[in-house]
Amino acid sequence: MITQLSHLDEKTQGEVLALISNATDHDGVPPVSEHVLLHLRHGGDKADTHFVATNENQVVGYAHLDLTDEVEGPSAELVIHPQQRKKGYGQELLKALHEASGNNLRLWSHGDLPGAKNIAEHNGFKKVRTVIQMRRSLNDPIPELSKDVPIRSFLPGIDNNEWVALNNKSFANHPDQGNWSARDLEVRTKEDWFDPQGFLIAEENQKMIGFCWTKVHGGHSHKHSEHEEHHDHDPIGEIYIMGVDPAHSGKGIGKAVTIAGLRHLRYQGIFSAMLYVDADNNAAIKLYQSLGFTEWGRDVLYRN
Repeated sequence: MITQLSHLDEKTQGEVLALISNATDHDGVPPVSEHVLLHLRHGGDKADTHFVATNENQVVGYAHLDLTDEVEGPSAELVIHPQQRKKGYGQELLKALHEASGNNLRLWSHGDLPGAKNIAEHNGFKKVRTVIQMRRSLNDPIPELSKDVPIRSFLPGIDNNEWVALNNKSFANHPDQGNWSARDLEVRTKEDWFDPQGFLIAEENQKMIGFCWTKVHGGHSHKHSEHEEHHDHDPIGEIYIMGVDPAHSGKGIGKAVTIAGLRHLRYQGIFSAMLYVDADNNAAIKLYQSLGFTEWGRDVLYRN
């Protein structure tokens, strides 16, 4: 059975988060994006639309529909429990998404997994965007910090407005990153992973001109249900967001703050780093390759 909801109660929310955790462990990649997870953890958003697939009162699948982008159209992400796949639940969820959004639906496939690719292509979706995940070992040498670019840590509550303005300016043409609000920043600063020491700001004449925001995944023990044993994930650092004021492009600011971010992660005892970059962003890919990153995996956006 598929149920469409505008808000998840506490019980369903917990079951959906457990489903996502199980799928992440099984596939090696989260099946939904960070902003969907944030909405789930923090009680949702007024624009959220949830679809929950159940069988004998057990949550076996979930889909999130975002109807807020009036330009690009609705986008969706869906996940089926690893033990419940190939039973038609994905097709049922996709049908419900179509009925709710019309014929202009975009569908994310995180990790570009074969099952997601098959269901997308079977239903007439075409690949329109690819995001590359890149990784590097932090055991390998990291370049020295630039002495020409002053870099400091983010000051919560003091830097918020200036940073949001810089972020939106840096990503003015980016479909996801270029329209952040103060609340988008505030929600993330309340996450357990947030560390202002790893949120690095480049300045010139006391004005922000670039930044590198890092985060650490894993490194803690957890379990997905009361009946499971605790288990650990090796921690991995992420170059979460890196941006430069367009007025200062070509001056090595991006490289300088990224190096600072890598060195911060290594100082925390992290041994590997990752990041995401659009496959058509050749300048950024070239920069990251020069810093030792290589491609690890891909997320694909499909449109029907």
